[in-house]
Amino acid sequence: MLLRLLVIASLLLSALGLGGLSYQMLAPRQVPVAAVAVAPPPPPPPRLRIAVAARGLPAGTLLKDEDLAIREVAPDAVPEGAIAAGEESRIELRGALLRRYLDPDAVLRREDVLRPRDRGFLAGVLRSGTRAISVGVDVITGAAGLIWPGDQVDLILTQELAANDAPLARRVIGETVLTDVRVIAVDQQFTRGANPGEATLGRIARTVTLEVTAEQAERVAVASRLGRISLTVRAIERPELELATQGGPVFGADVSPALARSAISQGARMRVVQGDEQLEVTFR
Repeated sequence: MLLRLLVIASLLLSALGLGGLSYQMLAPRQVPVAAVAVAPPPPPPPRLRIAVAARGLPAGTLLKDEDLAIREVAPDAVPEGAIAAGEESRIELRGALLRRYLDPDAVLRREDVLRPRDRGFLAGVLRSGTRAISVGVDVITGAAGLIWPGDQVDLILTQELAANDAPLARRVIGETVLTDVRVIAVDQQFTRGANPGEATLGRIARTVTLEVTAEQAERVAVASRLGRISLTVRAIERPELELATQGGPVFGADVSPALARSAISQGARMRVVQGDEQLEVTFR
């Protein structure tokens, strides 16, 4: 009886083993799945730098470096016509004329500015009803190259009359032609340091452009033919009560006591004409 049970158990175990082996042989094999590496998200595109107003800028402003600031924006958020910020654009915008008012942090667009090389720039710089006229200067008449756009100057004319027209004491004359005139350009610079490639220190200007009325422009043109024009810079702080009338002409005798004494010793001369005869009379 025991032997029969052992045989039956052995047959059952064999059947189970054969069944498991048959299942493993007949079951479909699982194909190993390769692990897929997940790529990290791409970095965001680099942001672009554009020029904006550093503060409220009124129309007519001649831009300086401190008038502009930089804002970083996404490439797809750059406003149309915006000016990229950088060294090249900073040099290009230095001295440019602003055509409209800009709020603080407002984007500066190309149509908002008129650059010095653009057509109509000088006319845009002038105030209503004024003209621009240039005068030649040198190291002496141009205040040693220390005159800059925005300064207020006086124009002094110095001329020397012919020997037959005036005595020696009154032959050289100096007089103020115009007072309190605004300088709008020195050579071709409308702001200080507008041309970084040129050395500003030690460089002597050749021309100074002034903002004048139509009548003042005529006076400057005539004065340029009469003699030598010198420019004197006026102080920024003005006295409360400034003399409205300018002084009269200054003669050589007013400056040189020696000339004044010679004029007294020589006396006054008068030319008397009688028919075909001319007689010069000296009064001592």
